[in-house]
Amino acid sequence: MARKRKTDGRTPRRALWLRTLIAITACGVAVGGLAAYRTFSDDTATERPVTTEEASRLALSRLNLYQASPVAVTLTATEGGGVVVRVKGVVDYRTHRAVGNYQVTGASEASGAAGPATGQLDHGLIVWDTGGLGLAPAPKGDNSPAWQQAEHIPRSGWSARSYTTDPLDAGLQLLIGLGADRPDNPLLLAQSGARRLGRERIDGRSYDRFAGPRAQGATPGAGPDGGRSPLTYWVDGDGGLRRVTMRMPGLGTPTILEFSGRDDRAKLPEAPWATS
Repeated sequence: MARKRKTDGRTPRRALWLRTLIAITACGVAVGGLAAYRTFSDDTATERPVTTEEASRLALSRLNLYQASPVAVTLTATEGGGVVVRVKGVVDYRTHRAVGNYQVTGASEASGAAGPATGQLDHGLIVWDTGGLGLAPAPKGDNSPAWQQAEHIPRSGWSARSYTTDPLDAGLQLLIGLGADRPDNPLLLAQSGARRLGRERIDGRSYDRFAGPRAQGATPGAGPDGGRSPLTYWVDGDGGLRRVTMRMPGLGTPTILEFSGRDDRAKLPEAPWATS
């Protein structure tokens, strides 16, 4: 969204962490994950540096996303306090625009003998790009895809804002920046600390699980994660990106990105970005 409101103040340390993470992604790769999918480990190999072939597949994953646009995606972010936000939509990496619907679930304020009730707290439409995001109520009784619904809402109907460092915003910002019109440099990926963590099967297909490049200045073996990147990628034998997880400071549950392949029907709406 071109129209944004200034964000409220956040701690400098967390803001710096997010900027560093996005910078790593810009010269790294991508993949996502969600426990609802069937995942089985079929490789117990010890963690190790990536091979030349593995680094090459990792380097291709961002280009493959770009070429598959528009790509169906699901993002799941835990905001703390039992609140979970899920976004399902499509991303066009050629225009760096995305649209979908969102649902917020968690414990409601009303409580009974059994304690607080868990359910839907909010829902609606969401659009986002490299600069920020916009939210709008979903049209009642309209069961068409989110990208079709969004086209009927004028720009004035969207509540737009810049990104913050909250888990949802960090996930959306990471997601929109994953695709690239050229492959990454596999040699730099390997030299920057990308590591193979193992292999898993998701819905019958095998994926190598990689830790991304380390943050600049991180010391190998230091810290609770051994200096490892907060990003983990699931990549198949052709360099296809399936899953990415992002660990956030202070949260035990990572933000999860799932990629379901090209959505041939989807057409990104113009209305949320229209200037007239």
